[in-house]
Amino acid sequence: MSRGGTTGDEPESGAILSALGSKYSAEILCAAGTPKSAQALSDDIEIPIATCYRRIEELVDAGLLTCEGRQLSEEGRRTNIYRRTVDEIEIDFSNDQPEFSRKRRTEAKNRLQDQLED
Repeated sequence: MSRGGTTGDEPESGAILSALGSKYSAEILCAAGTPKSAQALSDDIEIPIATCYRRIEELVDAGLLTCEGRQLSEEGRRTNIYRRTVDEIEIDFSNDQPEFSRKRRTEAKNRLQDQLED
C-alpha cells in the first residue's frame, strides 16, 4: 500500500479526489476488474460512450485505471482495453491534506482473474 501525497510518479491527491468524485467513476472501476474496452464498460453500466471516455481519461490520469493494450472490436477496429490498478482505496481527511492508502492490483492477481474468465 502507498500512503500520502505524491511521490515520484504518484498522481496528485486532487486528481484522485476529482476522478473519484465524478459520476460513474466508481462504477467504471468496479466493472474494470477484468480488461474491457470503453464500449464494453459503457454497455455494462449503461452510460453514454462519450461520458465513459471522459471518465476513463480522468481515471487513467489519476492512476486508478490503466490501458492494458489494444484488441480488435467486433467491427474490426482496434480499441484500447482498460483495467483498474487498485482494489481498495482509503482516504484519511484528518490532516491538512488528504492521505491515501491503496491496495494495488498485482500482476499475479490479474493473470489469475484472466484465467478464471476464460
